[in-house]
Amino acid sequence: MQDANNLTVRDVAAALESWAPPSLQESYDNSGLLVGTMSDPVASVLVSLDCTEAVVQEAIELGATMIVSHHPIVFKGLKRFNGSTYVERTVMAAIAHGIALYAIHTNLDNVADGVNSKLAQLVGCMPNSLKILRPKPDALMQVVVYVPNADAQAVSEAMFAAGAGEIGAYDQCGWVVPGKGTFRPLDGADPHIGIIGERESVAESKLEMVVEPWRLAAVLSAMKNTHPYEEVAHGVWPLQQVHAQVGSGMLGELPAPMEEEAFLDAVKSALGCNAIRHTKLLGNDIRKVAVCGGSGSFLLQDAMRAGADVFVTSDFKYHEFFDADNRIVIADVGHYESEWQTTDLIVNRIKKYFPNFAVHLAMTNPNPIHYR
Repeated sequence: MQDANNLTVRDVAAALESWAPPSLQESYDNSGLLVGTMSDPVASVLVSLDCTEAVVQEAIELGATMIVSHHPIVFKGLKRFNGSTYVERTVMAAIAHGIALYAIHTNLDNVADGVNSKLAQLVGCMPNSLKILRPKPDALMQVVVYVPNADAQAVSEAMFAAGAGEIGAYDQCGWVVPGKGTFRPLDGADPHIGIIGERESVAESKLEMVVEPWRLAAVLSAMKNTHPYEEVAHGVWPLQQVHAQVGSGMLGELPAPMEEEAFLDAVKSALGCNAIRHTKLLGNDIRKVAVCGGSGSFLLQDAMRAGADVFVTSDFKYHEFFDADNRIVIADVGHYESEWQTTDLIVNRIKKYFPNFAVHLAMTNPNPIHYR
């Protein structure tokens, strides 16, 4: 277990990134370390949905030297730092007080046990009914390597241990094809088998394994470190197969049907909503629920194709409500209200890795929207 007295930003980031790899963030996003360096020591961490001037001030008062937020304070390049915007002032305050800023945003949206899983359970869905609403394509790679038969088992085990061969609820998935490999060592080579200048023929196995992109580097390193050859013949390419445990939104089922009004009242209470904007109620019981933390209008068609009775999300524009077309109830609960549970997830993740480390949940409410 890591010594809580000697933690660095790198340690905290590693714990979070093993859960929500940065490679899973969307192209428009800016997750990761925004202010500070990975080697900076961390006295304690403050967790907040957003990073604002008030949140930085809270960190200063607590003596926290790292803020982990869901939303990044910086989404695009800053050309000057003169305090003319809240973004500049927030970043400047963090730098002035030696506070590292780290964001874990759409990569946490895209994992099966992230934002949307928590939201689905809060609105009443059964945990064992949950599945990704729009699984991510091209989120799996194929690795192929040629190994002498005598070493095939050792190389396979090393690759499996590094994370290769995991598909859904299965691991150590692989394919082995026997064959014969040929090569001729040239001057300057240091062959494991064979003589310089002479062609060698070896009984080999072709190993094929599926790998998630964020584990590829570790798998290739394990493969090369275990392989006996000086030059390792291998190939890597993307697969069109979708990744059932990675993607946008979540679909789940209630333990028992609920009337629409009763369901919306339960959601309002569970999420602490001041109000819910929704489409016309259809008079149907709610059984199947689609959710998306944050702005989810892009998943409306997915929710309808999945047969959801209601779609719980936020940030629908006026004309987008018409797209429900009397086929589904859209429940716009508010952006903050759909994602506040993210902070608890992050706190629990850090505490899981560093149980004796000080992790604070921000008392500052960063929600910029108010009701009256």
